[in-house]
Amino acid sequence: MPDTEEQKQKNIQLQGIGVSSGVVTGPVFLLTTEEDRVVERSITEDEIAREVARFEDALIETRSQIHEIQEQVREAVGPESANIFDAHLLVVDDRALVDEVIRGLSVHRKNVETVLRLVADHYTQALLKVKDDYLRERAVDVRDVTRRILRNLSGASTTTMTQLEEPHILVTNDLAPSDTALLDKEKIIGFASDLGSPTSHTAIMARAMGIPAVVGLHDISVRVSTGDEILIDGNTGVLIIHPTREQLERYGKVEESRRTIRSSLTRLQGEPAETVDGYHVLLSCNIEMPDDVEAIKENGGTGVGLFRTEYLYLSRKSLPTEDEQADIYAEVASKTDPDPAVIRTLDLGGDKFLSQLKMPAEINPFMGWRAIRFCLAQPDIFKTQLRAILRASKHRNVKLMYPMVSNLDELLQANALLEECKTELREQGVAFNENIDVGVMIEVPSAALSVHLFAPHVSFFSLGTNDLVQYTLAVDRVNERIAYLYEPTHPAILRLIKNTIDVGHEHGIWTGICGEMAGNPLMVPLLIGLGVDEFSVSPSMVPMVKDVVRKLKYTQAEELAEQVLQSETGTHVMDACRDLVRTIAPEILELVS
Repeated sequence: MPDTEEQKQKNIQLQGIGVSSGVVTGPVFLLTTEEDRVVERSITEDEIAREVARFEDALIETRSQIHEIQEQVREAVGPESANIFDAHLLVVDDRALVDEVIRGLSVHRKNVETVLRLVADHYTQALLKVKDDYLRERAVDVRDVTRRILRNLSGASTTTMTQLEEPHILVTNDLAPSDTALLDKEKIIGFASDLGSPTSHTAIMARAMGIPAVVGLHDISVRVSTGDEILIDGNTGVLIIHPTREQLERYGKVEESRRTIRSSLTRLQGEPAETVDGYHVLLSCNIEMPDDVEAIKENGGTGVGLFRTEYLYLSRKSLPTEDEQADIYAEVASKTDPDPAVIRTLDLGGDKFLSQLKMPAEINPFMGWRAIRFCLAQPDIFKTQLRAILRASKHRNVKLMYPMVSNLDELLQANALLEECKTELREQGVAFNENIDVGVMIEVPSAALSVHLFAPHVSFFSLGTNDLVQYTLAVDRVNERIAYLYEPTHPAILRLIKNTIDVGHEHGIWTGICGEMAGNPLMVPLLIGLGVDEFSVSPSMVPMVKDVVRKLKYTQAEELAEQVLQSETGTHVMDACRDLVRTIAPEILELVS
């Protein structure tokens, strides 16, 4: 039966950035804050009365909801906790705020959502500037109440992911790490977002989960609603709203061809990551949670090359205790033994914040108080984690590494705290590996140029190329507008990588690579030619990376690296990498974005 005229009118094709391969079709689940959903539009004088009525209805509904929540809290916890919501009720009933919004409709001639946000932002900024602590705290109340009013104005669904009865495609403005930590991976079969780039948080998580994803769509979160049918192709970056029958058939055939190739790669599960001429690399995996270890084995990986421990903190309302962490790290080590389990210490900040701590707002958080800087400034939190890792190191495969170290002083301070933790555990009679391997992530240019200073104090280097590219090229890796400038094959990046590897080898220590560059099959020959000893990738990428390694001659990799180190542009380097993979493993080109 042909598509109806109504279906054809709704059919819209958008172009974004494909960041995780695969085609999937399904209903939308819209995950968004009310601020994300506010679309500014102009109104006429005749529409002002309607906007005032909408605003008043939303205020009534908001007041009722707050009363209901307050009563629930009073019954469950007691009157003292319930009184917290009195401040919220005061905001709803603040005539000055309400009247300013109503006046703003005439002044700005914009819809009430836009005006409310303008007024609320003004109030919030004014409160944050006063010296009185009580009044400054009211800024939070204004924000919370504004979000609730906006939700009621939009009629946004209150369904949560945990209530979904069937798989959905998650659509959002941007996926916060705190949202990711709470994802129901059984219910989400794909991602699509307004923001993002190939190395954005959403992209990394999609690849880790092995599901299709398209980012950088600009306004998809306001084009669709929960329940709308969409199709996404994570290879080409295409998203189709209300796909036609012909489109479903065409993309179905494309995905069937790719599925056949992926199925054929399962034969490599038990095979080593070794080139045709016998050069072996360690092919490990990046994980966020202990349960991810199962995916490593299913895909044929060897151990954990990067355990992103911050997700243990983001997925809960209180800081994990030393005992809780020690048990989790030991679980991962036990499951991977005898293969390595490399545990990265907390990499908070940037786009990952703890709700339990009042971390200051920063203009540029990716270059601010994050990772090792945060840990050294919070020694109690840091030492709790270090002791937990040491306790887990009774499994001899446990290694630890510090993120975003930019100078030798930071490394020495971290090692000094580690020694303090060792002393404390000795005094308590707690067993641990006295000679645990300690590594450092090379993620900033100053570190890549200081590896000769670091080498005497560590056991290994791990190249975090996502941030190394970002900081070296001054390209915000989550900004889709400049995604074209994010170039891992830039000559400067290759030289920093080569210097890190060479210095490591001169000092008898190995160098791994755990950034997204490692999981790009097209770049695998180049990285092997540069001398990388270990790759750590998302479990879902292991079969493709292994396929390229096993069809490659080490001599080909050496020749490629020697050739491209003379290149003047990253485009030329990428073309050379693609040409080699097309020669040795052409099937991979059908699977990579």
